[in-house]
Amino acid sequence: MPVDPTAWKLTRRVATSHGEIAWDVLGEGPPVVLVHGTPSRSLLWRAVAPALAERFAVYVFDLLGFGDSERHEEQEVSIRVHAAVLAELVRVWDFAPPALVGHDIGGAAVLRAHLLEGIAARRIALIDAVVLAPWITPTTRHLQAHLDVYRSMPTHIFRELAAAHLRTATFAPMAPEVFAAYFDQWEGEHGHRLWLRNVRGFDEQDTADFESLLPSTTTRTRVIWGEEDAWLSPGISGQIESRLPNADRVLIPAAGHFSPEDQPAEVAQALADFLT
Repeated sequence: MPVDPTAWKLTRRVATSHGEIAWDVLGEGPPVVLVHGTPSRSLLWRAVAPALAERFAVYVFDLLGFGDSERHEEQEVSIRVHAAVLAELVRVWDFAPPALVGHDIGGAAVLRAHLLEGIAARRIALIDAVVLAPWITPTTRHLQAHLDVYRSMPTHIFRELAAAHLRTATFAPMAPEVFAAYFDQWEGEHGHRLWLRNVRGFDEQDTADFESLLPSTTTRTRVIWGEEDAWLSPGISGQIESRLPNADRVLIPAAGHFSPEDQPAEVAQALADFLT
């Protein structure tokens, strides 16, 4: 079962050229970097990371603009920037080529860092990942098309829209304390503006830039997907697997888009088997 969300803390900070990042490392062994997506935070890994830490040195961090990392409305938080920050972190940590694990837009950041930023990877795992366009959900596409309307919407109304969207990320309803731990970063007027800042930064060109390189990728890759993903259809996982010549795929039953939240033990096992 996932650990208490209030017990998840990142204790370290590092300055990057784009802003300060909160991070931590668990365990010892070959390095594994876990990259969360949106609109979550490293909390997503709170049960997966300790399981992997029995065999690996597991690096976790909050993306720029998320969780405990630097957050403000004027930031650019595109996939392109997340990939650049990831590449910078890997160089700062200065370890042997790591395994890179990315969820949602974290998957796109992993692929950009590897294919376009020159970051070597021992293995790659893509979990319910943004890879192939179109990947912007209908809800988010509507937000992008009407940013001025949503920006001027009363915050208490916008909050209910955003919260309803987040609730569809899991197959099973999140416990209230778990939902609060994910959503507290989007509460109030500041959170309202930051959510729309995220939406403004979504650009499918950021994945189109590396899509043509996928068939030439030799790094062993595992595609892990929730069978009940309502944001990115499980069928997409097969398309991704077919584009990667050295890939396999694992489907996780009774899991939605936040599959590490719905089924952390199964996701951790799928990763451990692959990364060992």
